[in-house]
Amino acid sequence: MLKALYISNYALIKKLGIEFGSGFSAITGETGAGKSILLGALALILGKRADTSTLFDSGKKCVVEGVFDVSDLGLSNFFDANDLDFDDSTILRREILPSGKSRAFINDTPVNLNVIKELGSFLVDVHSQYETLKLGDSIFQLEVIDRFGTKVKLVDEYHDKFVKYRSDLKLLEKLKEQNDKAGRDEDYYSFQLNELDSINLNEEEFDDLVEKEKYLSHAGEVKQIAEKSVQLMAESDESVLDKISEIYEDFARISDFHKQFREIRDRLKSQVIELKDVVSEIEGFVLDTGDESANLQQINDILNNIYSLQQKHNVNSVSELIALREEFRDRLGNISVLGDKIEVLEKELNLDLEALNGLAEKLSETRRKSAAAFANSLRKQLAKLGMPDADFTVNFTKLTDLNAKGFDKIDFLFSANRGSAKAEISKIASGGELSRLMLAVKSLVGSRKLLPTIIFDEIDTGVSGEIAGKVGNMLRQMSENHQLIAISHLPQIAAKASSHYFVYKEDINSRTTSNIRILNKDERIEEIAKMLSDENVSNAARETAMALIG
Repeated sequence: MLKALYISNYALIKKLGIEFGSGFSAITGETGAGKSILLGALALILGKRADTSTLFDSGKKCVVEGVFDVSDLGLSNFFDANDLDFDDSTILRREILPSGKSRAFINDTPVNLNVIKELGSFLVDVHSQYETLKLGDSIFQLEVIDRFGTKVKLVDEYHDKFVKYRSDLKLLEKLKEQNDKAGRDEDYYSFQLNELDSINLNEEEFDDLVEKEKYLSHAGEVKQIAEKSVQLMAESDESVLDKISEIYEDFARISDFHKQFREIRDRLKSQVIELKDVVSEIEGFVLDTGDESANLQQINDILNNIYSLQQKHNVNSVSELIALREEFRDRLGNISVLGDKIEVLEKELNLDLEALNGLAEKLSETRRKSAAAFANSLRKQLAKLGMPDADFTVNFTKLTDLNAKGFDKIDFLFSANRGSAKAEISKIASGGELSRLMLAVKSLVGSRKLLPTIIFDEIDTGVSGEIAGKVGNMLRQMSENHQLIAISHLPQIAAKASSHYFVYKEDINSRTTSNIRILNKDERIEEIAKMLSDENVSNAARETAMALIG
């Protein structure tokens, strides 16, 4: 329920605050006084986009704040999902800065526009003249029938399955595109993989080959140095090995004379053994008489292939080539995996489509029952609004393809007069008839899905006299279940309200501003009398006003 509305620096409003109660509230005032401005301000906290052209003072920010009682609406999950503090008295606020930037808040927490718009949809149902035109829209008509009596769980179940089905269809299309591309790339991947597989890519072996290539490339120099080293260490008359051996033997003879001599003897012995081992290892290079040129060519062929592949794939190491090889292997593997995924998903989609068709049949069946009950109830409501001969039916057409609503297309067929053929509402109903039709629809739908606040913007368009009184009675009846606010220019409707607000203009410092105030009983009688009169208010008009108020 809307408890209060505060507006500053918006359109013709410099600053105002107004509190609302439950039941039926009427808002009246002269044309151009600012009744629609109030709705425009309210629309801002319900998520409407804003611009700086609405600022009263272009140098100051505009603030619109609505206080709502949400205690009985079961919205705690919404607040939790959006990380908002829940309060039974919730405040929605919009600010429009002179720069054009707009900010939205829920209980002083900044939110984006979609969040405040979603919350607003749970709080207020605004009916405008534009919405009356929607009566001829097939989708709107289907929503009316669903809100009136179609099983909510069935509607939600179908919708959720359809959304998933459409999502899976898009996924299937994407997988097929990937599969087509992968198929075109399969030969390329296979060729690249075979080329990489033809060489034994191993980092350790690659390092060994690089080292061996260096050795074989300098085999002559290596042999020369090896022969010289063996000569100097072991084969010459004054070889290193002979000299160290001689020194060892000398220290062996004197080792009993001192502890340190024994240590030197042992160390020299180790040197002799190590040196003999080194000589033996070097002699291996001297004796290596393999075909170096053949081995070198074979190694160079392998290395050149590897270097060529590195250059081709723009990488700098064998590890990168190995990673690339595994990537090609994975891509080839994914081609077959994609095919399997597509096959599984197609089977799932066929089953989902079958289930959707079954749900759509159930949905259509329950809608037809709901539509029949709705038509009977609507005819009764229209009779209460001065249209006793009105006829109304709901026509169903089965669509070829499923959509988010099922396969039903419906049309509201209407006739205002006895004996007249029914036709689509948009082709036959007058403005006044449309207004009464929409009011009747709202009264039926609202009784099934309780909204805390319903606002009617000139629902009385095209009606007058006795019919206006009937419209007022229906609004008052609707307000038993809802907070109902109606902007009206008809005294018969304003008189039925439990609270009456008056919008007026005044000049302050040579600037026209709009304001609003609640009328007491005497002021209300005077206002309704003015609405009944021409220029001068007569006592007879006052008496009539008193009678209308009751």
